[in-house]
Amino acid sequence: MMRAAAAIVSLAVSVVLIVATSACDQDGSESSSARYGDCPVTGHYGEFDLSPETAGALTVKTTLPAPGWWNGDTPDSIKSGYEYCMAANIAYRSGLDRLKVENAPFPEVVSGRTENFDLALAQITITPERSEVAEFSPPYLSSTLGVLIRDGEKIGEDNIRDVRIGVAEGTTGEEFVEKRLKPAKPVTAFANDPAMVTALEAGRIDAVVHDTTILLAYPQKRESRVRLVGQYRTDQGYGALYPKGSLNKDELDRIIRQLIDDGTLTKLSAVYLGAAFGQDPAKIPYFTVDVGS
Repeated sequence: MMRAAAAIVSLAVSVVLIVATSACDQDGSESSSARYGDCPVTGHYGEFDLSPETAGALTVKTTLPAPGWWNGDTPDSIKSGYEYCMAANIAYRSGLDRLKVENAPFPEVVSGRTENFDLALAQITITPERSEVAEFSPPYLSSTLGVLIRDGEKIGEDNIRDVRIGVAEGTTGEEFVEKRLKPAKPVTAFANDPAMVTALEAGRIDAVVHDTTILLAYPQKRESRVRLVGQYRTDQGYGALYPKGSLNKDELDRIIRQLIDDGTLTKLSAVYLGAAFGQDPAKIPYFTVDVGS
């Protein structure tokens, strides 16, 4: 969906994170000693057959930083995280021993302007508009829009339209605020999440509306001066984004469905997102938007 979420880099930076060797067992079946950072891998190595952009590697676009999802600020520093380890499991089950991670601006990724990659994992909400320029996997995680404010402030669903709201550029959160909330004051769009939260803490904006699963990490930070006060239901979910016309779509869809069905993604969520959240997102109050707003 949204994104949500991410520092913007003027040029995409790519790096091969893990290099490992594969071998063949005596019976001719493939096995692998590949390691993908700190990620546990499950399933059967080489069970699926992809035609990757780079031989022997799974090329993944994302937008950094995204704590909990990609733990590290640069491609070469990442060794864990929900989406990183999701990519690792996709690579493993596809018989690919390397992850090639490329950092790119979120608006560029969701607008179909990026090329030469296998899939993008960047907390991308599936929308009809985005589906016109890219392909999507089945949703792998539901998403809501959270409301982040400074400690000590009294902002809720009754008065949020009267304050200065910050959003992440190019996200569904930006669209939601402009088309559904319709605040009285100008909305400020930020190129990356840290800059947006810093502006909130500094008092340049009064509230942030962004993916709940992204915002949950910020109140947990040491010396944080922000808190989540509510969330809006969106009835949407995150999906892996593929280039339009991807020849790998059907095979990647099968892998992702398998990761959902066998519980792999549930385990990754508990390990990486649970630590980042610090609280149960289901217990955050749900805000509503007046009918006809």
